[in-house]
Amino acid sequence: MNPLLFCLDGNLALQTGLAAAARLQPAVCQLRQFPDEESYVRVLSDVQGRDAVILCSLHGPDKRFIPLCFLMETLREMGTRSVGLVAPYLAYMRQDQRFHPGEAVSARLFAALLAPHIDWLVTVDPHLHRIHDLGTLYPVPHRVVHAAPALAAWVPGKIARPLLIGPDSESEQWVSEVARLAKAPFIVLQKMRLGDREVAVSVPDIQRWREHTPVLIDDIISTGHTLLETAGHLQRAGMRPPVALAVHGVYAEHAQRDLQAAGIQVFTSNSIRHASNAIDLSTLLAQAIKELAP
Repeated sequence: MNPLLFCLDGNLALQTGLAAAARLQPAVCQLRQFPDEESYVRVLSDVQGRDAVILCSLHGPDKRFIPLCFLMETLREMGTRSVGLVAPYLAYMRQDQRFHPGEAVSARLFAALLAPHIDWLVTVDPHLHRIHDLGTLYPVPHRVVHAAPALAAWVPGKIARPLLIGPDSESEQWVSEVARLAKAPFIVLQKMRLGDREVAVSVPDIQRWREHTPVLIDDIISTGHTLLETAGHLQRAGMRPPVALAVHGVYAEHAQRDLQAAGIQVFTSNSIRHASNAIDLSTLLAQAIKELAP
């Protein structure tokens, strides 16, 4: 029988796409909170002897982790054969070392809490810094899905004369891959520090690109500060109003409001459910699931 697919994060569009692309059977669980904010979880589907796949992006992880753990362990108690996790956005990747005495290395600690509950893991472009192999944190079978092909496929039919732009040198490898697949030109902004507090940003060969549409590429939109700063530099350089593409739309604090106020059109993948979702990851995720699910 086909594996069961539970959706914990309300991303029903992605659940539907995954069910079709990976031949998974949608399953049902009930989640709610008691008045004192304790979590209630109930599995409503018959799971005895079945393989289970849980779709749950881990933005806002502190409120999602407990219900997720309750579901995973309840599935095991009810006789599931295996439990796999599809977490398109994987949280707690920032703090991967102790920068100051007494700090929790949350990337390692969160992985240590989550990994024992899962038989395999699929995620999308995790925000790796000093740790280059996700298996260092999660010692289970896993696949890292790269969203670049999906972003690249979206660009040509939606953006006239696109110029893909990376906000800094660290983004070059990622932006260049999207540009290669989209057969579009790209540049990386060059930052020059003028003092302790002042940074100048230059757009390479600006005259050549004035008639192109700037497409800012980033992996995560959190506060939106990087996009806002980059868009400001482009505007001052005389470029057209930019479009922004991102894999994960976390939208912390007032990011969505600030980006809208700046006139930046933002399009994201459906790794996290949001009104800006325009790029479907179902096919890429389904391929990874097929490689791991029994």
